[in-house]
Amino acid sequence: MSDTSAQGPRLRPTLDGIPTYKPGKPAGADAYKLSSNENPYGPLPGVLDAAVAAAGSFNRYPDMAVNELTEELAKRFGVPAEHIATGTGSVGVAQSLILATAGPGDEVIFAWRSFEAYPIITQVAGATPVPVPITAGGDHDLDAMLAAITPNTRLVFVCNPNNPTGNVIHRAELERFIDAVPADVLVVVDEAYIEFIRDPEVPNGIDLYRDRPNVCVLRTFSKAYGLAGLRVGFAIAHEPVATALRKTAVPFGVNQLAQDAAVASLHAEDALKVRVDALVAERARVVAGLRAQGWDIPDSQANFVWLPLGARSADFAAAAAAAGVIVRPFPEGVRVSIGEPEGNTIFLAVAEEFRKTL
Repeated sequence: MSDTSAQGPRLRPTLDGIPTYKPGKPAGADAYKLSSNENPYGPLPGVLDAAVAAAGSFNRYPDMAVNELTEELAKRFGVPAEHIATGTGSVGVAQSLILATAGPGDEVIFAWRSFEAYPIITQVAGATPVPVPITAGGDHDLDAMLAAITPNTRLVFVCNPNNPTGNVIHRAELERFIDAVPADVLVVVDEAYIEFIRDPEVPNGIDLYRDRPNVCVLRTFSKAYGLAGLRVGFAIAHEPVATALRKTAVPFGVNQLAQDAAVASLHAEDALKVRVDALVAERARVVAGLRAQGWDIPDSQANFVWLPLGARSADFAAAAAAAGVIVRPFPEGVRVSIGEPEGNTIFLAVAEEFRKTL
């Protein structure tokens, strides 16, 4: 037997080509973190108490079926409990969706740039990512996405609003797109930021799912609800898809603190509305300020704004960090979360100075 001890375990070669997910940089004590689309507010009323109470029994396994949260969500959205599947944030559910639908030789389509986890979780499953460029204005190119569908296509992600540009797809064009997708291809409408939408022409994905068996809707408690650190999200889909999701999910993935905190959050909707309205008002202030400075930016319907800076993105991020705000640079531009008003004001000042260098 040859000596292979120096080689170590054999890992899947496909992992070599998969980029590591890059979270937003943490902020220091004297900086504002505007890089991860987090809610700057603390837990909603009653949520911390629920989580602390649950912590007293974390020597026990959580409710694997996430029954209480599932029932609450079923009542809230008027869907059968059997149509709901939970996971570790919407990205955890998205990964389960790919594991349930696609493998080697299969294709997963998404707009690009969109949520950066899409190509990563596709490649982890051994499937082939098919990125379709967004338009110059930051929109999904739905016609190009339809043209990209092949007999090997198993799943299509539609991020609405799109992360990181904030653009939305209106009802008529999204319905036209979904109805043109083959019935055996799953369309996943990712609505991680739906609570921040104020455009009345944007559809609720749950309305689209109800009579379309190949539509699945993703939601999360990480953004508007402010539970990013607890990792709980969910999907609403017809029973065959929801059942497959429960099969591919990590057992006990949603811990009891997260479950109880999510239920308590659903019971604090009035307070949630106040906080989301405040963030939307801040978004409007930031967008108006940027446009007054001469920036040409998309009309964001999420809790962030997008500066299409291209090659200057890293320079802008460095300037922002020097001023005390951490933003998220991408090769195509910079995404800036709507955070505390003080941090947003610093960001606007950085943007004004940087604009003079363009």
